[in-house]
Amino acid sequence: MTPRKMKFWGWGYEDGLSPQVQYQVEAAMAKRFGVSDWKKTPPPAITEISLKQPRIHIPQSLQHLCTNDTHERLSHTYGKSYRDVVRAFRRDFTNAPDIVAFPRNDHELINILDWCNEIQAAVIIYGGGTSVVGGVEPEIDDRYSGSVSIDIRNFNQVLEVDKISRAARIQAGIRGPAIEKQLKEQDLTLRFFPQSFEFSTLGGWIATRAGGHFATLHTHIDDFVQSLRVITPKGVVETRRLPGSGAGPSPDRMFIGSEGTLGIITEAWVRLQDRPVYRTAASVRFPDFQSGVKAVRVLSQSGLYPSNCRLLDTGEAHDSGAGDGQTAVLILGFESHDHLLDVWMIRALECCKEFGGVYGQDVIKTRSDSSASREGDVGTWRNAFIQAPYLRDVLVGLGIIVETFETAITWDRFEGFHTGVMEAAQKAVREISGHNGWVTCRITHVYPDGPAPYYTVKALGKPGSELEQWDEIKAAVSEAIISLGGTITHHHAVGRDHRPWYDKQRPDLFASALKSVKRTLDPGYILNPGVLID
Repeated sequence: MTPRKMKFWGWGYEDGLSPQVQYQVEAAMAKRFGVSDWKKTPPPAITEISLKQPRIHIPQSLQHLCTNDTHERLSHTYGKSYRDVVRAFRRDFTNAPDIVAFPRNDHELINILDWCNEIQAAVIIYGGGTSVVGGVEPEIDDRYSGSVSIDIRNFNQVLEVDKISRAARIQAGIRGPAIEKQLKEQDLTLRFFPQSFEFSTLGGWIATRAGGHFATLHTHIDDFVQSLRVITPKGVVETRRLPGSGAGPSPDRMFIGSEGTLGIITEAWVRLQDRPVYRTAASVRFPDFQSGVKAVRVLSQSGLYPSNCRLLDTGEAHDSGAGDGQTAVLILGFESHDHLLDVWMIRALECCKEFGGVYGQDVIKTRSDSSASREGDVGTWRNAFIQAPYLRDVLVGLGIIVETFETAITWDRFEGFHTGVMEAAQKAVREISGHNGWVTCRITHVYPDGPAPYYTVKALGKPGSELEQWDEIKAAVSEAIISLGGTITHHHAVGRDHRPWYDKQRPDLFASALKSVKRTLDPGYILNPGVLID
């Protein structure tokens, strides 16, 4: 069987969407924007792209681990953000890495890192390449001899399972599906499902403080990490595996979210769970978004801890097919290995009803299979969620600006914050694109003290200027987020795209302390230059 071919220029597999679905998307967008005939830009072909000659040469001792193959260099140039895909459609791969390396173990990784340090080459750690914030792009200046993208795909095994403590030692280059496949043999699961699950890696999740499947309780990868093994230019750091510790600042937490700037995560002990046996799900409609927000706040503070608690505003619900465009929709779900869930769902629905929530016959009673999340409005939303990155690539070819931004804020400030962000985004879309476009919102994760709203922008771009228009829109909404007290990112990481606003968010003295750590672990400043630290 011929393996499916991955795109070097966009999300996932080349055959990720059928021609019929692509046609349906084009027709829907034509109707939405009043376009009679699309002037489509075709995806790039490798033969259309001319790369610069590598600035550095692979030493004989590393030739079996490194390559300057054109396809590999192209595939390791960008992540998967809108900015990345637009530049790929422009056939612009100016920042392609000079060399791509594929170490198979710690010893080989250390040898590659030593070589890069010796020749002052920038090192970009590459897991699944799903960054949407410019986190894997080798954007460097002439202080470096060149750039090396170190792909850790060969670090792809579950090495050890502790069933008694429900934990596992897992290599960092393993992708989500392979983790679950190997843990399933032990009837265990990590149960961490970001939207990028199919292609992203454990090391990438940890390095970017990714957000996963659970809308409450276990929201970030932080909650799963027990200990780490990290290789730095100055040596190896391996932390002690413990359920918890009060012994000073946590060394693990220093590397979680470090985005490849302090070291290369090669292994982690992570906390596991028994595989869920029981599931229940429902969709609840609210007369408006704010009514749904009030219900979600009560749910987040109730101690019920739903696994799914995603509130879609009217536009988001309509676009995903889960709503009629007149009501906000809450996608609600519970799961457990141990007990039936009907009582939890009944109480959650009672909370929703207090704020005008209406639910129909699609409330799914506890089931011992996975169908609870695949039927009705819940299943419709799930399918749209999985397809969204593929649809984005189609829209880029039509010249449509389509991108997201996400944040978090406390409940007491949410209403004013949300109003301010929406106004800033809508104003920017209207003035910069020259079209009304639209901005929608969903709440992806909720905490007892606040939500994480996630916004989507769609606008008709000016041919040839779509990227520059998005950069202006992004700057406007990012300024609004920071000025209104939110975080520049809840789970997408900082990368290069969020760096100006991250610098405004973090305390100056902490920035100095972080630079001191950088100088200790990476005195040559070769690790992911420009991300988090100059």
